[in-house]
Amino acid sequence: MQNRIQRAAKWLISGPPLLYLLIFFAAPSLIMGFAAFRFGGDYGGLMPLTQTDDAGKTTLLINLHNWHDFLTLESFGRFFEDSIYAGLFLKSFWYAGLTTIICIVMAYPLAWLIARSPKKTRDLLVLLVILPFWSNFLIRVYAWMIILGPQSYFSKVLNSVLAVFGVEPVSMLFSQFAVIVGLVYVHLPFMVLPLYANLEKHDMALLDAAQDLGANAWQRFWKVTWPLSLPGIWAGTALVFIPALGMFAIPDLLGGTNSIMVGNLIKQQFLDSRDWPFGSVLSIMLTLAVLLLAAFAAWAGSRGKEKQ
Repeated sequence: MQNRIQRAAKWLISGPPLLYLLIFFAAPSLIMGFAAFRFGGDYGGLMPLTQTDDAGKTTLLINLHNWHDFLTLESFGRFFEDSIYAGLFLKSFWYAGLTTIICIVMAYPLAWLIARSPKKTRDLLVLLVILPFWSNFLIRVYAWMIILGPQSYFSKVLNSVLAVFGVEPVSMLFSQFAVIVGLVYVHLPFMVLPLYANLEKHDMALLDAAQDLGANAWQRFWKVTWPLSLPGIWAGTALVFIPALGMFAIPDLLGGTNSIMVGNLIKQQFLDSRDWPFGSVLSIMLTLAVLLLAAFAAWAGSRGKEKQ
């Protein structure tokens, strides 16, 4: 009886999350994977697999003998044959990688400051880090459109300074610079929080011991603090790099035609071109890339913990 109660309790706890993942992750992934092998419809979307007659009777059109008329590798061949898509993936990796590096450089000293602050100050600083999440994502991006716009005070001051040195005015909005600024702004808290959670647990006695052994400030950081903080860095890297890789709203709003990322291309295939099979192929490739990166980040994080 007790074992039954324990099994029932486990299912009550793990059942709802498992059901949620099956419905909203596994099932859509299977549908997308199946759509990648389908032919496109005459007016976009997918070629229908069923047909309904005037009497309302539905007939399945695909069978073991004519499956090749409904399933194809054409979309996969299109992806691998045209180098423009590989270049777009590489550019998206570049944007996401640069965003991650900038976030590490900016988040590390901030996370260290928060971790070494008094308790009351620490709570306030953590609150300030998560404060942007209290407002809508699009509102924050639109705010950057105003800040980087040609009529903003920031743009006017910058172009005035450039004019002193004889440099022509520059437009920051609808540029690669604006995309990087937006990506860093949105994802910076996702780097600060795991780094802070890691740095807060460091034993300061290790730094004191290193100092007693003659290590200077840089050696104490590089030999003690940095290795211990690697799990937090890898966790933050996964939280920043993976969402930034598939981002499409920020390049749409802040970037120009040269700042398109793979997320924008997927959106265009589904909503504009209505080429659902090729959009599914792009989504599968992006998902595979994300899974590989997540596995690498988990492996690197576990390696960092083993060394501690």
